[in-house]
Amino acid sequence: MRPWINAPLLRALTSPAGHLAGLGRGTTSPQDDDKAPSHQVRAVWISDVHLGTPGCQAHALLDFLKHVECDTLYLVGDIIDGWQLRRNWYWPQAHNDVVQKLLRKARKGTRVIFIPGNHDEFARKFLEHSFGGVEVAEEWIHTTADGRKLWVTHGDLYDGVIQCARWLALLGDSLYEFTLKLNRHLNSWRARVGLPYWSLSKYLKLKVKRAVSYVGDFEQALAREARKRGVEGLVCGHIHHAEMRDIDGILYCNDGDWVESLTALVEHPDGQLEILDWAEVMAQRSRPLTQMQTA
Repeated sequence: MRPWINAPLLRALTSPAGHLAGLGRGTTSPQDDDKAPSHQVRAVWISDVHLGTPGCQAHALLDFLKHVECDTLYLVGDIIDGWQLRRNWYWPQAHNDVVQKLLRKARKGTRVIFIPGNHDEFARKFLEHSFGGVEVAEEWIHTTADGRKLWVTHGDLYDGVIQCARWLALLGDSLYEFTLKLNRHLNSWRARVGLPYWSLSKYLKLKVKRAVSYVGDFEQALAREARKRGVEGLVCGHIHHAEMRDIDGILYCNDGDWVESLTALVEHPDGQLEILDWAEVMAQRSRPLTQMQTA
């Protein structure tokens, strides 16, 4: 693997503004940050970006980061996909731009907390360090504006497949990448005939009984652990399934992903939590233009 991948969010986080050592210069304009955000929230949780893979929807994430402003931004694991980068190097400019955008937010006063996941587990060597304003932590306790305590973790440490059968997880990751590749071709055709984006892998996961059972077991395991820790709720990622629900008195929140779902969890100034579906936000933004063109 390339040398810089052995540091969290790149060892060059401490390099001068506008540069990212080993990756070159970005194309995002600093003026973009000066535009008024359309969403002002207290905290944001995003995970499973999978920078370094063709499935990463970096342009949608850049749009999200441009329009959403927050006091605290949590990167809840699998931001960089070290597993895929070991097999096949893939790092287009848009992925570089995402990293630079995150660094720019940290420089401008947003508190950015990075909690590594299984795909970027290399960053766990740097826990309790800060790089370019990005804090690296194993987990976190977030207190909402209305006083609730939320345990923040990627979730892979409570996944039986990851912990007990790593080879099966790696095999599943390869099959997942194949499904995403097939999904890209399918959605290219759907776009040509005027149909909206549709996730094949998400559909398959929801239809396969064992996958549904796996998701349920994962959620229950995290809820039990949160109860042991004496908190009111938890925020995780890992399974690419955005959801917010009560599990035996524990608020379970999964922020989804930026490969299929394009979702984030946000906390509003009053402490209210919401799953923000950015694909829907972008679709709503484009509808008035489409209606004008067809009028």
